[in-house]
Amino acid sequence: MLCRFGWRSLVLSKYPALCVSRPYFARGVSGEFPAPGFTSPRCRYASSTTLLQVGNWQTQPEKQLISETIYALSTATGRAAIAVVRISGPACLDIYRKICPNRPPPKPRTATLRRLYDPEGIPTPRSQVLDNGALVLYFPAPNTVTGEDVLELHVHGGRAIVRSVLDAISACGRSLQESGNVIRHAEPGEFTKRAFYNGRLDLTQAEALGETLAAETEQQRRLAVSGSDGGLAKRYEEWRLLLLYARGELEALIDFSEDQHFDESPTEFLASVSTQVEALKRQVEIHLQNASKGELLRNGISIALLGAPNAGKSSLLNRIVGREAAIVSAEEGTTRDIVDVSIDLQGWLCRLGDMAGLRADAVGVGQSRVGVVEQEGIRRARERALQSDVVVALLSIEAKTDGTFDVPVNTQVRDAVQECLTVGKTVLIVLNKVDLIKVETRREEVLKGLHMRVKEAFTTIPATRICAVSCKTAEASLNQTDVGGIQAFLGRLTTVFAELTEAATGGDIENMTPAEALSYWTSSLSVTHRQSTYLRQCLGHLEDFLDQSRPRVGSNAPASDYYNDRPEDMAGDLQDDVDIVTAAEHLRFAADCLAKITGKGEGGDVEDVLGVVFEK
Repeated sequence: MLCRFGWRSLVLSKYPALCVSRPYFARGVSGEFPAPGFTSPRCRYASSTTLLQVGNWQTQPEKQLISETIYALSTATGRAAIAVVRISGPACLDIYRKICPNRPPPKPRTATLRRLYDPEGIPTPRSQVLDNGALVLYFPAPNTVTGEDVLELHVHGGRAIVRSVLDAISACGRSLQESGNVIRHAEPGEFTKRAFYNGRLDLTQAEALGETLAAETEQQRRLAVSGSDGGLAKRYEEWRLLLLYARGELEALIDFSEDQHFDESPTEFLASVSTQVEALKRQVEIHLQNASKGELLRNGISIALLGAPNAGKSSLLNRIVGREAAIVSAEEGTTRDIVDVSIDLQGWLCRLGDMAGLRADAVGVGQSRVGVVEQEGIRRARERALQSDVVVALLSIEAKTDGTFDVPVNTQVRDAVQECLTVGKTVLIVLNKVDLIKVETRREEVLKGLHMRVKEAFTTIPATRICAVSCKTAEASLNQTDVGGIQAFLGRLTTVFAELTEAATGGDIENMTPAEALSYWTSSLSVTHRQSTYLRQCLGHLEDFLDQSRPRVGSNAPASDYYNDRPEDMAGDLQDDVDIVTAAEHLRFAADCLAKITGKGEGGDVEDVLGVVFEK
């Protein structure tokens, strides 16, 4: 039953007969911020939004949205075979009658061939023809992309034709203005905005649409498609309702615990609510964890090429991207700044960084000193490696005078790799210059020994992340099948990408098969930055609630454990231990954060974020 506590709505899941007006509580706590005296270590989560706003996208009254007709070119600008002009609003058929005079209206959802005319003036054989062969499609409301009447004009894609058709629609607006029809050019993303207002999609689907249009790699496409099915919005709405139910139970406990008899004691109430909130908190944490992995797919995986001078970093970069992106020279210190190259690597967007070689100052004969510029390049190289998602450390195979081979690792490279491993970076070791092992029959045996030496130097790196290549051989054998081992190395690299972006799971979900549960968690990879911002705020409020509902000072045990262990005869002074009013407000703040993600429910300032979403 829907009840009103002051100016807010609550759902009382277990007590449908209880409904009370409580204006004093509404005065005690403001719409967005806690009342005076309300202290919380995470009070910052109560802020309206941390996202940039678009000032000219204020919410329009529903009546105004319905009365205005908008139009825009829906295909890319420039010369093309076909261009699509989309019109949405109540004046669609009026525009059709102006540019296709004396012709019957098109059959809904059927392509109709029409000649388009200039709407200004009386149609005559001399009337200006805009396009001799245009396809016209009419979609009546409400089952359209925007939920309104939609008219699409598929015209020839020449610049002049497109411009003349757009000018003609604008002229229709001037002639129809007297009848009360407002026809104007659409603002950025306004078609999608109207689809949201008319219930054709939610905010998460709108964001997924933007991701779909911006996708350039296969993994980005999969990520966008995963977020466009509405599953995330459904899940967040379920979470929001769960919090509303929980808050309703607490509100009932506040108002009626002293003079009403309930099937459950106040202790059992709080234990039940705390158990639900703790379970929800775990799910939100997993969603945030997967959102970070999804960002790797969306923004690209950063790879740092680390190694000593002349180890082959620039050569490997050139072989991967298929062009001379970096200068290759036998002179030490050729690369002094970071050379960044973006590439679609088997469906994964990657940003490869070739950096200065790591070495100490000259100590031997024939070695050059490390200058100031090169020192700065080495510092930047180590800093970039720590900021990257994947570090590829190149080691150069060297032949000794006695016919044996070694893989020297200088102190600077060893320390840099250990730093990366310490902070949890994924590191691959690449042995370059395999071509120095001339005897084919000995190559496998020699490489096995070199692998063992590298494994001894870097004990925490798995053997599967150590591989051998020959950039020189790969460059000389471009038309042959992976002679230099570059493709095998890229295969291991993409395996690492898959491991980095694999969705974290929280076990099987109730009433779901294992496959459905996996799909449930995988979809959380498509959580956007805006959504994760509000999820973090929601998580903060849930933690505040659990802190508030854990009366035992210094206890780190779950709040539900405290209430389950609490003697029944101590339940009478429960409200003296816990500020239930404040705890209920934490649930309201958490529910508001979820409402801002989907654009539904009692979201407070949901309208403030709409412009940010639809402009994209």
